[in-house]
Amino acid sequence: MSFGLCNAPASFQRCMMAIFSYMIENIMEVFMDEFSLYGKSFDGCLENLEKVLQRCKEVDLVLNWEKCHFMVREGIVLGHRVLERGIEVDYAKIEVIEQLPPPTNLKALRSFLGHAGFYRRFIKNFSFIARPLQCVSQGHTLCALVSAPIIQPPDWNAPFEIMCDASDYAVGAVLGQSKDRKHHAISYASKTLTGPQLNYSTTEKELLAIVFAIDKFRSYLVGAKVIIYIDHAALKYLVTKKDAKP
Repeated sequence: MSFGLCNAPASFQRCMMAIFSYMIENIMEVFMDEFSLYGKSFDGCLENLEKVLQRCKEVDLVLNWEKCHFMVREGIVLGHRVLERGIEVDYAKIEVIEQLPPPTNLKALRSFLGHAGFYRRFIKNFSFIARPLQCVSQGHTLCALVSAPIIQPPDWNAPFEIMCDASDYAVGAVLGQSKDRKHHAISYASKTLTGPQLNYSTTEKELLAIVFAIDKFRSYLVGAKVIIYIDHAALKYLVTKKDAKP
């Protein structure tokens, strides 16, 4: 495949998914030229590894030995540290962010926020922290990155829970699931209100937070049971009102 073609990434992804179609989401996951396989035990991993390598042999797929890692308990996948407990930020990348010089102009500040934004799913109220385009926001964001919690992978057999909230200038949501009476966060999302949204009433902003959350987490929620938690009773009244109009 030639370099520089606009459809090359999508075509390559479809090719990889066609090769491992019956294995994806069962014993492995594929993203472009990287794939990870897993198992519930050491022997199970060996069996799955044999299946994947056999499939690579059948289609003449060449692997780079130097980039292969076998039988590990944790590893870096797509810029995130994946381990048995869940998903963490890659602290090597955080060290780079910590060592960035203080931004002295708008371009440098936006560059910093771009680096920090890569891990925004780990940071609660990221939009609130990053809203002021001032150098002082750098310190708050660094603290949030260093203390970022471990987020859990989703359990597709359990209902999802969304907790939404809105303020005067931002909306935020947390996607999670409850297990053993404990809530485990899966992802965070937030958005700064702009333009006419700033003039919305409190009820409209709370409803906007729900719409934003459902749209943001749509890939998780399709076909699943969803429970939404809000702190605005008026929204519940609108849903139960018999003569409600759109």
